[in-house]
Amino acid sequence: MSTTRQPQPGDIGPEPDGAGPPSPTSDKRVRTLALSGASGVVPLARDFTRQALYDWGWLPAETADRRAAAEDVLLVVSELVTNACLHAEGPEALLVSCDSKVLRLEVTDRGTGQPAPRTPHRAGRPGGHGMFIVQRLCLDWGVVRTPGAAGKTVWAELAAPA
Repeated sequence: MSTTRQPQPGDIGPEPDGAGPPSPTSDKRVRTLALSGASGVVPLARDFTRQALYDWGWLPAETADRRAAAEDVLLVVSELVTNACLHAEGPEALLVSCDSKVLRLEVTDRGTGQPAPRTPHRAGRPGGHGMFIVQRLCLDWGVVRTPGAAGKTVWAELAAPA
């Protein structure tokens, strides 16, 4: 599922625009965190991502816009990992990758469900805001399934700060 293009039937395998894992020759920076069996996975994922943002120069933020961009990334990580906890038997792993234009977050889980923003969105009610937040903050997001394997990877992409 994607917010800016219609999903392909079955929506399996790499995204058609080549948005999958970086090639070995790319200039992307990549970090992976195993989450299976860990406790406190949401703060763990946020701390892991925050450290990557420091290492990659997003933090400390020099401007309010750069600070907002970093906070958006941390919020999206929280939402994706929380959704995996609540709806998908828990997260297996978090992958954070970045190049000069886009930061990509991937949360792998063993769930069979299909994430989607709740419609209609009810802003004044608790719960049900996770994928709505992801949709609003990200350039794009989607789901990749591997044929013959359990679970899925939910990915989201945010613009790198200028």
